[in-house]
Amino acid sequence: MSILHDDDYILAADRRPLSALYSRNARAVIERGFRVIKSQNWIVLVSGFFEPVFYLLSMGIGLGQLVGSVQGPNGAPISYAAYIAPALLAVSAMNGAIYDSTWNIFFKMHFGKLYQSMLYTSLGPFDIAVGEIFMALFRGFLYALGFTGVMAVMGLITTPWALLLVPASVMVAFGFASFGMAITSYMKTFQQMDIITFVMLPMFLFSATFYPLTVYPEPVQWLVQALPLWHGVELMREISTGAFSLVTLLHLLYYVVMVLVGLAFTTRRLRALFLR
Repeated sequence: MSILHDDDYILAADRRPLSALYSRNARAVIERGFRVIKSQNWIVLVSGFFEPVFYLLSMGIGLGQLVGSVQGPNGAPISYAAYIAPALLAVSAMNGAIYDSTWNIFFKMHFGKLYQSMLYTSLGPFDIAVGEIFMALFRGFLYALGFTGVMAVMGLITTPWALLLVPASVMVAFGFASFGMAITSYMKTFQQMDIITFVMLPMFLFSATFYPLTVYPEPVQWLVQALPLWHGVELMREISTGAFSLVTLLHLLYYVVMVLVGLAFTTRRLRALFLR
């Protein structure tokens, strides 16, 4: 028969809060997510991929004939299609991550009552957050991979650095997924969920996706540079041309902070909602 000393009791007490948050079993959430994907129609999974592709085909080819060449991140002239394609890749990663981390999460939270059931098991809120965000990353990865293939077919990949576009897209998706799930945890009605669409649309249109940031007045430029999509757009453009600088690290750091803040808020909210 073992005897626990005072130090052992202290260590055991210290572990309890951590084990209540994370049981190291996020894999169970991920496995369930893949089973759901397997049983559903794959059209639902890939539907969000086509929107940026259609923008690339219509504006990159159609409008590109009128615009001609534009100045790339390294100062060299590039085609308009090559200019907007990396930006639309960031949009594609964002779309995939946001769909899975907002509407999908909202349904599971308020209608399927899935998370309540999960938290009755050994799973903690951090397990759920990691598992659900991973599934959002999977969708973002598929979108990025498919869109990069479209860019290659159209001859818009001209440097070996373009191989980094997919992992960079996953990083962009990670940031949006972690933040999207955190925000969704505060939503209680479908009307409130429309706020997400209301925010995403102008961010898509005004984050220098289709034209340079310099077209805006300086106060507006500062506002745009605070938006997460702008950092993704600029990061993708720099990778697609191999034009790296210290600003590239700043874009990456922006998403690292976004991921950490989003994960912390999501875990805290899930615990507050379902572990009272």
